[in-house]
Amino acid sequence: MKAMILAAGRGERMRPLTDHTPKPLLQVSGQALIEHTINQLVSAGFTDIVINHAHLGQQIVDYLGDGQRYGANIHYSAEGELGLETAGGIINALPLLGESVFLVVNADIATDFSYAQLKEQAIDLAHLVLIDNPDHHPQGDFGLDELGQVCELSSKQLTFSGIGLYHTDLFKDLSAGSRKLGLLLRTAIRSGQVTGQYYSGFWMDIGTPERLQALEALNWPRNKFGSM
Repeated sequence: MKAMILAAGRGERMRPLTDHTPKPLLQVSGQALIEHTINQLVSAGFTDIVINHAHLGQQIVDYLGDGQRYGANIHYSAEGELGLETAGGIINALPLLGESVFLVVNADIATDFSYAQLKEQAIDLAHLVLIDNPDHHPQGDFGLDELGQVCELSSKQLTFSGIGLYHTDLFKDLSAGSRKLGLLLRTAIRSGQVTGQYYSGFWMDIGTPERLQALEALNWPRNKFGSM
């Protein structure tokens, strides 16, 4: 199974840090954020990795190269300076992702989630990892019923972690262009074709300089992904 890291965001909330450096290359514990994610994926057996990029994207290509020093094969999907939003970026990268199921991870999250458990996960159109709502997103995104089906509304709303499995059929017949993933997911949820799982472990959205500093203060990653 191939994996994709979404790395094309502009990082407006991270400014001025992202004025000259793409957010995935901001450093934590002596490595770029995206390097931590690559190491996690490789440790979990995901060695074929696609990375999209937009704002200052050539820096990402130059920094990571072909991925061999991480034990990975990295391919890149360029989107121009403005980017294509989440679903648009995935659609643009589909020729690199194969014809069935692939993993997608946001480049700007830090987590101890074990990606290996997703390699054998059966899905319809999508399977999402959901977490407790962080302080900056108290309303959540979706619900999760006792059978593992994702629903739009529930008595206990959860937040989408930015980790998901997707079948290429989710994007079938969609033309290239700027599209948001949330709209596609909600349509699939209404048809009962999205499953999910709840994760209660460490997860942080690194969306602001303050959260980047907080992550650094935690000395993350503490386990260097030895158990991933």
